[in-house]
Amino acid sequence: MSFSNKTALSVNLNKIALIRNSRPGNYPDVVAHGETCIRAGADGLTVHPRPDQRHIRPRDVYELSELVKSFPGIEFNIEGNPYAEAMGDFPGFLKLVHDVRPHQCTLVPDSNDQLTSDHGFNLHLAGKKLQPLIRELHDIGVRVSLFMDPDTEQISLAKELGADRIELYTGPYAEAYKNNDDNFNTLFQAYMSAAIQAQKIGIGLNAGHDLNLENLAHFRKVPGLLEVSIGHALTVDAIAMGLPKAVHTYKTICSS
Repeated sequence: MSFSNKTALSVNLNKIALIRNSRPGNYPDVVAHGETCIRAGADGLTVHPRPDQRHIRPRDVYELSELVKSFPGIEFNIEGNPYAEAMGDFPGFLKLVHDVRPHQCTLVPDSNDQLTSDHGFNLHLAGKKLQPLIRELHDIGVRVSLFMDPDTEQISLAKELGADRIELYTGPYAEAYKNNDDNFNTLFQAYMSAAIQAQKIGIGLNAGHDLNLENLAHFRKVPGLLEVSIGHALTVDAIAMGLPKAVHTYKTICSS
């Protein structure tokens, strides 16, 4: 199986915001680091605002949206729980999306107290509630992606609901790759089958979670991979090599 010609790299800025939030003030500056990522070759920026504002804050969303407007061709992706309601000065997830109208909104089945995203939607259960939200986002010109496990039946349901793309949850892949698990080939075949099914039914394919410099090139063997969203590992690598070089290194893998 040949590699995709190009996979867009969207840099997730959550960890930059997490570091900033550990002290008073605005250091490191999330927007400035977002601009550094763009100038280093990133194709887009991703944020995942949560009601507890543990990392990305509403102000970041608005300011990053304005930043991206200054760079034609760069995309802004807002991901998160579509049912996260207003809390304190958090205006609610969908309110943020309506306010800034990002290029893409990735809906994720998170709970408010969840440490990080760790599973995809079960659309047998969630589909009826999600479908009007997908229409609502389409009405304001936003591309919709659903965070999914590599399950071909569920991916077909995502297409039926009107989603434009899916984002495959790659946490299990990354864990199996790191540990050289005996079932790695079987697991990876599930991702391959999911990608093939996405191509077959005409739904776009993104991926994200725990992708890094060691496992990304192998994952790019899945066909039709349009975009990866990477934050945690890229931020860690930036400590060692600097942010521009880290972005450039990931971008090189995505373009190879």
